[in-house]
Amino acid sequence: MLVCALARRRPWKVARETASLDRLSEGRLVFGAGLGSAPETEFAAFGEPADARVRARRLDEGLAIVAGLWSGERFEHRGEHYEVAGATFRPVPLQRPRIPVWIAGRWPARPPFRRAARWDGVFPTHAEVGAAEMMTPEQLAEVVAFTAGHRSSEAPFDVVVEGITAGEDPPAELELAERYREVGLTWWIEKLGWFRGPLAAMRARLEAGPPRP
Repeated sequence: MLVCALARRRPWKVARETASLDRLSEGRLVFGAGLGSAPETEFAAFGEPADARVRARRLDEGLAIVAGLWSGERFEHRGEHYEVAGATFRPVPLQRPRIPVWIAGRWPARPPFRRAARWDGVFPTHAEVGAAEMMTPEQLAEVVAFTAGHRSSEAPFDVVVEGITAGEDPPAELELAERYREVGLTWWIEKLGWFRGPLAAMRARLEAGPPRP
C-alpha cells in the first residue's frame, strides 16, 4: 500500500505495524499517508467523519502520534481527536530518527502540499490527469515549486510520481525520466491498473524492468 488513509486508522496501531515492517525490511520502509478518497463511501458509510477539514486535522494529529511513538521515548498527546496518556513503544524502527514520511495530495488543492513540506516527501496526483495518464513534467514542476516554497528544512526531500512506460523503447523512456528528474523527481513508480490491459500485460511490463542505458 502506497498511501495510508491515516484518518480512519488508530495511529498507535499504525505506529506498531510500521515499526515492525521497518525491522522486517531491514530499514527500507517508507510510510505514505494522505487524507483518503471517496469520503462518503470510505468514511461516512462506516460512521467516520467525511468532512475534509476534520479528516485533515485527524491526519495531522495521527502523524504526530505515529512519529512520537516511533521515537521510543515516553510520549503523551491530548488533542481534538486522539489521546495518548503516556506510552513508550519498543522496539523502535531501525531507521533513525524515524521512518521517512511521504504525503500524498491531489493538485491543485494546496493544503496537502503544505503538509508534505513538513515531512520527507510528496506523492502528487493531479485533478486533470486520468487513471491511464500521467502528469507532465511541467505539472510536476508546479507542484514541486509550491511544496519547496513551504519547506523550512534543508534535509533531503523525495518527489514521487506514478508514470507509464511500455518498456519497449529504453532510450526514449530514459529521456522521458530525465525530464522529470530535472524538475525534482526522485522516485518513479510504474502505474499499473485495469487500464493497462490483462494481467499478463502487467506481468510482462514488470518482467521487463526499468529502462536501462
